[in-house]
Amino acid sequence: MRIVIDTNLLVSGVISAGLPRKLVDAAKAGEFELCTSEVLLAEFLDVIARGKFAARLAQAGLTPSAVVQDLRALAVVFSPTTVAHVVLTDPDDDHVLAAALTGAADLIASGDKRDLLPLGSYQGIPIVTAKEALERIAAND
Repeated sequence: MRIVIDTNLLVSGVISAGLPRKLVDAAKAGEFELCTSEVLLAEFLDVIARGKFAARLAQAGLTPSAVVQDLRALAVVFSPTTVAHVVLTDPDDDHVLAAALTGAADLIASGDKRDLLPLGSYQGIPIVTAKEALERIAAND
């Protein structure tokens, strides 16, 4: 199973406990193949390097760039050639959809209740919460 995890869930999965962390741990355990793109990795670095997150990473002895390198090593990184304009309220989310389409993902996991989750799916790829993604991963075993 291939899954694209939106930046908001990845950040939560790295800096705190809870369902997003379980999703990241499942990727680390090889329970599914994590898919992403260079654009999404750059967005993740931009977010995780913000002061409020960098301080928490420093307490854990981590740097934002080290976290991104670990993520890059864990994931299959795709380079979408086309990015359709689908999410009019947040064009950055179009890159999540493009990565999922290019990577032939089975799921997109997101915590974005305003833009991505309301879509329900994109080109046949379900867009689900972390909880739903974990349930689907467990059912796939």
